[in-house]
Amino acid sequence: MGHAMTPGSNDIFPAPIYKDTVLAPLFEAMKRDHWRHLMRLHRAHGVMLAEQGLLAPAEIAAILEGLDTVEAETAERLPTLVYTGEHEDFFFYVESRLKALIGAETAGRLHTGRSRNDIDHTLFKMALKDRMVALYARIADLQAALLDTATRHAGTLVVAYTHGQPAQPTTWGHYLCALVETLFRDVERLAVAYDVLDRSSMGAAAITTTGFPLDRKRMADLLGFRTFQENAYGCIAGADYTMGVYAAMKVMFLNLGRFVQDLNQWTGFEVGHLVVPDGFVQKSSIMPQKRNPVPVEHLRLMCSLGAGHCDTAMLAMHNTPFIDMNDNEHEVHDAGYAAFHVADRALPLLGAFVAAASIDGAKVRAHIDASCMTITEVADSLVRTEAIPFGAAHQICSALSKRMIAAGETLATLPFGVFAASFADAVGRAPTVSEGDFRRFGTPEHFVAVRTLPGGPAPAALAASLAGYRRSLEDLRGRIGQAHAATARAADDLAAAVARHGTAKG
Repeated sequence: MGHAMTPGSNDIFPAPIYKDTVLAPLFEAMKRDHWRHLMRLHRAHGVMLAEQGLLAPAEIAAILEGLDTVEAETAERLPTLVYTGEHEDFFFYVESRLKALIGAETAGRLHTGRSRNDIDHTLFKMALKDRMVALYARIADLQAALLDTATRHAGTLVVAYTHGQPAQPTTWGHYLCALVETLFRDVERLAVAYDVLDRSSMGAAAITTTGFPLDRKRMADLLGFRTFQENAYGCIAGADYTMGVYAAMKVMFLNLGRFVQDLNQWTGFEVGHLVVPDGFVQKSSIMPQKRNPVPVEHLRLMCSLGAGHCDTAMLAMHNTPFIDMNDNEHEVHDAGYAAFHVADRALPLLGAFVAAASIDGAKVRAHIDASCMTITEVADSLVRTEAIPFGAAHQICSALSKRMIAAGETLATLPFGVFAASFADAVGRAPTVSEGDFRRFGTPEHFVAVRTLPGGPAPAALAASLAGYRRSLEDLRGRIGQAHAATARAADDLAAAVARHGTAKG
């Protein structure tokens, strides 16, 4: 269905096509994401103006009372409130309602020393801060679920791969801790982005501040920011606060997606190391035998979609001028918020899936034996017990592995005499190691047990890692709590200031 056009309709703002394709969607986005932040910002700016002597007691009291009325009526009308074109955007809609309630002269004083430029960027930062703190909590919950599973399975053997091939045995707990640690690095990248967000743009006005004696620090405090961004031009022209958030989030999604791809491989019939319970399995509509662990595919898709949403927000900044521009305003932020929506789904699902899944120990052990992957430790053990160079030990074990793979033997079934002969050929003497020790060297339990360096899978090393990660998780929870507390303090401070000025009618 096309847009109705009448003669001269493009001479009156807004042109119908512009109204329908740009202004109306932006109005809806403001309703959905930012209007409550706008009302809070209006109150904070009014309070600050009054404290700076730029509003008389009766004026600020009338403005605050009017804002209360506007917010209440807007909340009630919001589901049916549609863009009509009568006002350019939501900001002017609110301003018009305030003028109707308290008069244009008094209402107009609220806009002293500010612009929609510094208002908008501050609103975006407020909304992103809220989403970032919620994302921290999602990450912390995922890490907690991973740590619980890792603790339960600290000794559960799994196959670790390099270049898509079985490489060495480790434990499920050790493997999961690699993701836990990666997520902590993701948090630190996000924290750098959050620090940039946590600086109010208010007081920058259009681009150069204003001649009015505003208190930028007070405004930042009332809105829950740590401080204000200093350079006024950069407050408006800089888009790095947006790009920083989505760059850090994209790395997180890529990290999670790579882990999920491992899970997908492990659930495959030919590998079969990861057992998925029925609650996470969908059936085929035609093949009765099929067990499809499709939540893994959905997780992989979510990670790709999340990274794509991040790319959308960042790509919007590509090759744009260092000025005030719509490319870093409502539409791009609305698109970027989709990345947070994906994270809200993907992170809880991943934590629940990992907690529910189990390892097929028999298949893991069979693949460890068949691939001779523990022979690396046999070589290391020969270096320690026989005092021979690693090159010689590697030569012995390389010859043994070729024979075992070709003959279908394992380190448990290889004739000890074959090993002894290979050793003698390489070293020029018989080995001193006993057959019992040779067999023990080739077990995955021994392989894991001797890897006691920090970060290794040996029981003591992994226990130390788990304890450290739990302390780091407590710190992250504490940072989340501090962020919530700072927001609550600012809200209380603003409410108290509003209460003082709202009753001071002179």
